[in-house]
Amino acid sequence: MARNRYDVDEIIEESFDIRQLKRLGTYLVPHKKKMITAAVLMLSASALTMLIPRFFMQVLDECIPEKNFGGVLFYSVLSLLVIFYSVVTLKKKIALTNQVGQDIIHQIRTDIFTHLQELPFSYYDSRPHGKIQVRVVNYVNNISDLLSNGLINTITDLCSLIFIIIFMMTIDWRLTLMCMCGLPVLALFAILIKGRQHRAWQIQSNKQSNLNAYIAESINGVRVTQSFVREEENSGIFNRLSNSYRTSWMNAVKYNFMMGPTVDMISMITTVFLYVVIVSWVKNGDAGASVGVLVAFTGYISRFWSPVTTLASFYNQLLTAISYLERIFETIDEPVEVRDTPDAQEMPPICGEVTFDQVSFSYEDGVKILDEVSFTARPGESFAIVGPTGAGKTTIVNLLSRFYNVDSGTIRIDGVDISRVKIHSLRSQMGVMMQDSFIFSGTIMDNIRYGNQSASDEEVIRAAKTVCAHDFIMEMEDGYQTQVNERGSRLSAGQRQLISFARALLADPRILILDEATSSIDTETELALQKGLNELLKGRTSFIIAHRLSTIQNCDTILYVNHGKIMERGSHRELLEKKGAYYELYMSQYEFLKNAN
Repeated sequence: MARNRYDVDEIIEESFDIRQLKRLGTYLVPHKKKMITAAVLMLSASALTMLIPRFFMQVLDECIPEKNFGGVLFYSVLSLLVIFYSVVTLKKKIALTNQVGQDIIHQIRTDIFTHLQELPFSYYDSRPHGKIQVRVVNYVNNISDLLSNGLINTITDLCSLIFIIIFMMTIDWRLTLMCMCGLPVLALFAILIKGRQHRAWQIQSNKQSNLNAYIAESINGVRVTQSFVREEENSGIFNRLSNSYRTSWMNAVKYNFMMGPTVDMISMITTVFLYVVIVSWVKNGDAGASVGVLVAFTGYISRFWSPVTTLASFYNQLLTAISYLERIFETIDEPVEVRDTPDAQEMPPICGEVTFDQVSFSYEDGVKILDEVSFTARPGESFAIVGPTGAGKTTIVNLLSRFYNVDSGTIRIDGVDISRVKIHSLRSQMGVMMQDSFIFSGTIMDNIRYGNQSASDEEVIRAAKTVCAHDFIMEMEDGYQTQVNERGSRLSAGQRQLISFARALLADPRILILDEATSSIDTETELALQKGLNELLKGRTSFIIAHRLSTIQNCDTILYVNHGKIMERGSHRELLEKKGAYYELYMSQYEFLKNAN
């Protein structure tokens, strides 16, 4: 698909979706007590600090003219107590909000990661993994500050603004209205740039996603890069993506930076105007004007614009966070195409009869990969699936494991339709070994035990010996406790496959799927492994996909698949006697090996 590229931007939502914020609010509900506590603390501190300019007015207008130094001391002590209370509550509020913010971030990240574990293979086939990672890590981190401080600060600043206006009104309502006349101008400016600001941050998130996707792809493909001397070209691509990210970032923050100076300019003009008005009133002997009023109102003016500035900053945070929330919730809302039906039952213990009944499947509309495939495998029977590349061999076993849903037809195990059972109960009784044997970071012991967490060390070692992995493991510095890197980079491809064989054997599955499982093992090791394979296949229904036909000659049934259909079926001997497609494939390999020798 076209979107499965690092340089293809994701779809941008045209409108500002307030529903994203409402949904974010649901994460706050479990923490409402802490949030209310933090809000009460900040509101009480804010209300008390509003009294300090009033104290100054009382001191200047009454205590000093009357030489009431006891009153001066009284108001000074009150001011100090208010300041001390504000400092203590601020510390408590920071602790509470940061705890709540990080708890919510943890919950969002858990939700998105848990959902990613359930998404079908098709989701990962259609987009770079770097673009998925950036949503789990970077995007979630980018809304951290909004949750930790932004919401509580907004609530307290809004209330503080109301308190300030009330206190200002008690001093002089005319000056209060003059002070507030700049707010409509600021609101109009915010409305005018909102659309462009939101879109700029959406573009920035796309460019960040593209850059992250390319970095991840480059790291995974570094061996190929160095083998083909592509370092310079890759650096050029990286610089182009990085420059695009930098440009989008600068364009986005340009709108953020516009808010701060706009607030400062409006507040400065309003403040200067109020100073002129107050001074002219004092000069003209206005009864409502005094030095105390001037000092008090000056204090309130600075406090009035302080929460407005904070609210403008929160507004910027909000628009930035919305662009990230859109991507986060888009991932969480990605439909799980393969999931348990409402009436799904536990899969009974599997005996091993597998039936494909008129099964059809396509990855893309109109392009059938399987076309009415039907066959039955009896319990304990080994089925080999061969055919040219792209014929649908791997698709058959993927459908059996319910990694995808069939388009039509039915797959039954022991007569039970697998679409009607719980996926976990089905897959827990199956073992799948792919050509690309994935090794997790950790010890070799941990990797083998991945298929059966309750297995003892002795059982792990026994499984490794059965598949001929024990000898090379013991040659490593720490034996089974040897640490291996992500994807098993310290191990050869053959060693990774042997560890995967041991993992599959330890899981003791009733149905075993081997998809090119011996492709990376040399002939000598394969011959030694054959005894272990026979042990692995004993008593299990098995499906083996192989291009090397020498590995499947002993299978009970061989299916030759091409163009989404089963063209031939039978034992190795029966198919050779038919001298059809399988015979031609076998003879071509035989001639190739004879000429090679």
